[in-house]
Amino acid sequence: MDETVNTQSLYGKNVVVVGGSKGVGRAIVAATHAQGAQVLAVARQEEPLKKLADAFPGVRVLALDASSEHAPATAFATLLPDILIVCAGAIPHAAPLVEQSFEQFSRNWNSDVKMSLLFSQAALTAPLPTGATIILISSGAAIGGSPLSSGYSGSKRTQMFIARYAQQEAERLDLDMRFLALAPGGLMPETDLGKAAVEAYASSAGLSVTDFIKMRGSSQTPEEVANAVVEFARQPDSREGTVFLVSVKGIEALP
Repeated sequence: MDETVNTQSLYGKNVVVVGGSKGVGRAIVAATHAQGAQVLAVARQEEPLKKLADAFPGVRVLALDASSEHAPATAFATLLPDILIVCAGAIPHAAPLVEQSFEQFSRNWNSDVKMSLLFSQAALTAPLPTGATIILISSGAAIGGSPLSSGYSGSKRTQMFIARYAQQEAERLDLDMRFLALAPGGLMPETDLGKAAVEAYASSAGLSVTDFIKMRGSSQTPEEVANAVVEFARQPDSREGTVFLVSVKGIEALP
């Protein structure tokens, strides 16, 4: 990944990345930092955050449970964002439907959905600065489903609804801010989430991980998702809509 600074188009902007220590979140931290933003990475575990801070001098880090009720207030007190990205979440329990307990099935509802709700509510009630952009990272599973991933697909679909509802609420309250949901369209084996999904589906199909990935074909990378985030952060009104698919073909608005 190219971690050099090429432009400064987000210079002077505050960016908070919830789930910023690994995977897509780390790529978003790298991309927004490279654009000159002041970046705060929020994550649960301290060690990955320390490595992130070492890799990107100037990036601030905050270790906390983003699904706790006080998390948004703590994050906003550390750095009030002009751009807020929520991409943290749990790795879903992988098993056929009949083998899942409700606790396993609802894992992503208690993490991904809860964080999206809490931070969206806080963005509206704080409120965030005029012109703020809030981006929830959803998943292509919200469109096509993911039968071995418990309630993951439904939780990611709900993030799309949260973005739509929050945008409607911002307009009702006459707040100048934009809420978006971005859905990476394919599995990303280079992330912890993608690796777990690839291994589960490859095993279910009786294939090696290598053969399964080859069979599925190319997919978008974390860096491409991060580039889409930067595009919306730089020009939040450049595209109409609230929910967008990010794939190897680019960015596509979803109904």
